[in-house]
Amino acid sequence: MDFENIDIEKWLDLSLEYGLKLLGAIAIWVIGSWVISKLLKGIKTVMSKGNYEESLQGFLSNLAGWALKIILIIVVLGTLGVETTSFAAILAAAGLAIGMALQGSLSNFAGGVLIMIFKPFKVGDLIEAQGEIGGVKEIAIFTTKLTGLSNKEIIIPNGSLSNGNIINYTVAGTRRVDLVFGVDYGADIKQTKEVLTKILTDHPLILKDPEPTVRVLELADSSINFAVRPWCNSADYWTVYFDIMENAKEALDAAGIEIPYPHQVEIHKEA
Repeated sequence: MDFENIDIEKWLDLSLEYGLKLLGAIAIWVIGSWVISKLLKGIKTVMSKGNYEESLQGFLSNLAGWALKIILIIVVLGTLGVETTSFAAILAAAGLAIGMALQGSLSNFAGGVLIMIFKPFKVGDLIEAQGEIGGVKEIAIFTTKLTGLSNKEIIIPNGSLSNGNIINYTVAGTRRVDLVFGVDYGADIKQTKEVLTKILTDHPLILKDPEPTVRVLELADSSINFAVRPWCNSADYWTVYFDIMENAKEALDAAGIEIPYPHQVEIHKEA
């Protein structure tokens, strides 16, 4: 190597220029990494205080961590003199393409985030949504699993779930059982109310407060219909429902109160 032809001054200038850029990039990376770690700890603390689901905490923390690191890498590359405009454009284009390809999945993800943040229901609640009724078994990022009343597993995409009507039967702790019993027009209204009321007051799972009610609902074509409205704990709903249906039939029969039903009359024609 011909050391006499080496421009020492130019070499020193380049070394100083790129050395300072390298040192600046290293400093930005170290400081940026420290700031990111503090930000992520702050995000986790806020989510923990907000009682966010653990799965949501982990996912959002990882998402925020990757986003901040990508920004930090772009800044470091810019400090080293690398053209980052095209790099950012490539990332944006890739993000747009991925977003369009995963449109349905992103909708479900967004729905899962909304459900976990606003908490219209929690695991163990009995809900009705998207034409299905069941107990909430699991709330995941993309789907929610229910256990149906016949013990079948129901999986509902969170996008549809978050955009539809949700009825939560558990959140209030108590439910009203709505029943209708029709009796013959020849039945005594006062006696019928007494029989039905006694069924409600004698049942151990029916609450005293709110007080159960028995009222004439309508005068139908072939029956007097009574609205029977007891209250019970949400967990006892179906037990109360089935018990009252059975007990009402037995009590009305014992009291001689007829429940009307369609009759078929045979007409014989003479030959």
